[in-house]
Amino acid sequence: MTVYFIGAGPGAADLITLRGVRRLESSPVCLYAGSLVPRELLESCPPSARLVDTANLTLDEIVTELVTAHRAGLDVARLHSGDPSVFSAVAEQMRRLDALGVPYEVVPGVPAFAAAAASLGRELTVPGVGQTVILTRVSGRATPMPDGEDLATLGASGATLVLHLAVQRIDEVVAELRPSYGLGCPVAVVARASRADEVILRGTLADIADQVKAAGIRRTAVIVVGRVLSASEFPDSHLYSADRTRT
Repeated sequence: MTVYFIGAGPGAADLITLRGVRRLESSPVCLYAGSLVPRELLESCPPSARLVDTANLTLDEIVTELVTAHRAGLDVARLHSGDPSVFSAVAEQMRRLDALGVPYEVVPGVPAFAAAAASLGRELTVPGVGQTVILTRVSGRATPMPDGEDLATLGASGATLVLHLAVQRIDEVVAELRPSYGLGCPVAVVARASRADEVILRGTLADIADQVKAAGIRRTAVIVVGRVLSASEFPDSHLYSADRTRT
């Protein structure tokens, strides 16, 4: 049978894909990240489904659940927040399933950075202003960053930065980006993007840390840094230009 790694989306229950819902509906076992995945999504599981909250499980315990279900001939829906391709801890699960010969399928989801951009009403790639987006994080209590992927190095590009898992270290973020971007660079923080209790902060590198602390934002937030956040004077995209050859 198959393990389905399903992107549950950024928080709003209706931002899961149709494919994701169908996989939930057909899987008699569902493992989900209890603190991050909307409870409403579990209503799509079969009434008799085995539901396992992975919030307090180790990797070994999670893989044991997946393998046990597979050996019993049961499909498994493995619900992850956002999209499995970014900061999801799916890679190590797939590596172990590969070693054990357990088949799996990845179902994409709406990533948190896309939901944040939607809430901000901003495109992250604006003609003549910014055409590169870097998705990253800071070390903190998580796995150390590889050499050359520190914020000071990445910030030297001047590209739009989207930081996950970093809002608790907002002072460090500001300190490392200030030399490359300047204190006047626009910054936005979107906490719990797409949810009913979403919080949006807009400012600059000069004041965003104070705003974050005043709002009490400690987790489940995306930080966006870059000129695209305030861009108003920029050329129209060549995509729809009357001068573009359409043959």
